[in-house]
Amino acid sequence: MKAQVTIERGSDGSFDATMEYLAEVPFGLLGQGDTVAETIADFCNSYQEMCDLYEAEGKMCPQLDFEFKYDVPSFLQHYAYAFTLAGLERITGVNQKQLGHYIAGVRKPSEKTIRKIENGIRLFAENLAAVRFV
Repeated sequence: MKAQVTIERGSDGSFDATMEYLAEVPFGLLGQGDTVAETIADFCNSYQEMCDLYEAEGKMCPQLDFEFKYDVPSFLQHYAYAFTLAGLERITGVNQKQLGHYIAGVRKPSEKTIRKIENGIRLFAENLAAVRFV
């Protein structure tokens, strides 16, 4: 069963990963960390601990396939090693200063800006996927 997990950056700079509610799953999961990678690892550890608990009780743990989604600050911070603010501005059309504010948590992007960033990143990825080297 597929489960959506949202990764969000908190006001203190740490990250949370929370699983969407699924009626078929009688538990929720949470992961926390100082980085996105730590947060995902903690989330996966929480799932493994829940499965271990189910096994100890002689029950079958629901088999879940996680799909991670990011809020804008989490995505930008997670991929900061790969994209400069100048590069992101060229890809998304969003000013570098604004992007910096989103990463730092000083401001939250509007829905329109979120879509603009998302569309720019998707178009960049699609164009990159179409590249063939000889």
